[in-house]
Amino acid sequence: IYHFLFVPLTLGLGPLVAIMQTLWYRSGDEAWLRLTRFFGTLLLINFAIGVATGLVQEFEFGMNWSEYSKFVGNVFGAPLAIEGLAAFMLESTFLGLWIFGWNRLSPRLHLATLWIAVAGSWLSGYFILVANSWMQHPVGYKIVNGQAQLTSVWALLSNGFALRAYLHTMLAGLIFGSMVVLGICCWHLLRGRDVDLFLKAAKLALIVAVPVTLLQLVVGNRFGAAVTSAQSMKIAASEAQWNTCQPCGFSVLQIGGFTSSDPTPSFSITIPRLLSYMATGSFDGQVQGLNQLQTQEQRKYGRGNYMPNIRVIYWSMRVMAFAGVLMFLVAAAGAWLYWKKKLERARWFQWTALAGIALPYIAATAGWILTEMGRQPWIVQGLLLTSKANSPSVSTTWLGISLGVFIGLYLALGIVDFVLMRRYARPDRPGPQEELPVPAVTY
Repeated sequence: IYHFLFVPLTLGLGPLVAIMQTLWYRSGDEAWLRLTRFFGTLLLINFAIGVATGLVQEFEFGMNWSEYSKFVGNVFGAPLAIEGLAAFMLESTFLGLWIFGWNRLSPRLHLATLWIAVAGSWLSGYFILVANSWMQHPVGYKIVNGQAQLTSVWALLSNGFALRAYLHTMLAGLIFGSMVVLGICCWHLLRGRDVDLFLKAAKLALIVAVPVTLLQLVVGNRFGAAVTSAQSMKIAASEAQWNTCQPCGFSVLQIGGFTSSDPTPSFSITIPRLLSYMATGSFDGQVQGLNQLQTQEQRKYGRGNYMPNIRVIYWSMRVMAFAGVLMFLVAAAGAWLYWKKKLERARWFQWTALAGIALPYIAATAGWILTEMGRQPWIVQGLLLTSKANSPSVSTTWLGISLGVFIGLYLALGIVDFVLMRRYARPDRPGPQEELPVPAVTY
């Protein structure tokens, strides 16, 4: 989750900065050059912290999760290797050329390096999600001597779960980028600094944010059907649905009903048939209940509790959904104000958009809690339990020590990121007649 606080902003801010530079290249408008350098600096800061937090996970697989690595290594290693040796190399190499290519490469070639870096980051995201999606919905494998062996690279790379997760994640990245750009622009509008300049960037952010936030609501809803077929327990837990129903309503919120001993909520606001549509694509679809699924799992895998933490899954799903709706409303309100030429004077909206920067982070955090905790007790769905995946030689004491060290390290990196991002996004940046720094210098 901590690593993912940085990843989607890189995925979304990269293409926005590339569009800004493209507009400068095609129009010659110096305002777009200033915006490219300004937001490009923020992109580089975020990218650097994201790399620092991401590298840790590669080592963690072998150190804290050796049994897991032994089991999935022949499958999991392939997409991770491709991501590291091809996609990430493409991204980092051409981003380096973009950083140091100002005034050294021709404007056209320099622009191409940024677009290639953006393509590398999106390609990198795909291979990471291929690996993660195999944990959610294993395909193209067979079990040999207690280990998973890859039998079809094509099945792995074309996993339907991965394709849907990829679209969902890339849209999330664009939402991150557009909401952050919009919020920063509104921060400048509040202070009355470079109003004309940041109105241009706000317009671009709104052009992206309005359709993307709306599309994400649709895609996220349809993603539920894929999850239902691969992880029925997760869908049932996200609604605290204890018994099979047809059709099934979706509760906007409920009080109580999160335990098998007290399955009936004392209060609930429910939208009829919506859960059936989200889970099956039909308003009359059947959704299996937790009790029935638990019986099926025990019959298939043996005695044990195969339910995740119902309360956590229920609320993480709603936090993600509510944050998504709020982001669409913020984007739609901003677009309306811009169309009415009131955006630069609507201080209520400027404060709202500034606070709205937090919404994609909240939604992404809740989404990953739903994705990973909703799969429990499995680390690989139906194949390997989390309780059997850790390194047996790593003691509880060393887990505590290493966790404490990384909490301290990540806290320090978070502070560095916040200070740098605020420093280069604060309202007292250079005025219209002053040149904004080239990213290579400020970075």
